[in-house]
Amino acid sequence: MSSSVQPSLIEYPCDFPVKIMGRVDGLPVKPSVSQKSDAILSAADDSIAAVLAEHGGQEFTRAVLMIVKRHAPDFDESNLEVKFSRKNRYLSLTCTVRAVSREQLDALYQELCDHPMVVMAL
Repeated sequence: MSSSVQPSLIEYPCDFPVKIMGRVDGLPVKPSVSQKSDAILSAADDSIAAVLAEHGGQEFTRAVLMIVKRHAPDFDESNLEVKFSRKNRYLSLTCTVRAVSREQLDALYQELCDHPMVVMAL
């Protein structure tokens, strides 16, 4: 049985939304989430930063933005969409990146899913 790679149904380059969900509380923060991530979060919209400060989720957001920026350096943090669950236990971040290849998206999803604070990435 031969294993062949399926052709991509996506035409590159394109704007591609990535939704990342995590718990606001109860998950460990890896030491790799450093002070350098503060600059990334501070670049985000002030209203987003205020909501995150009030409800939690700053560390999760920092970690996700660091990963996204590693794979899509041109990602504009001002386009970050933030939604909390009804009871403020879960946080959903939507990052629309400029995808240039399937390999780029595969690497992004792999790193996101490997992070201990990420519950799911769609």
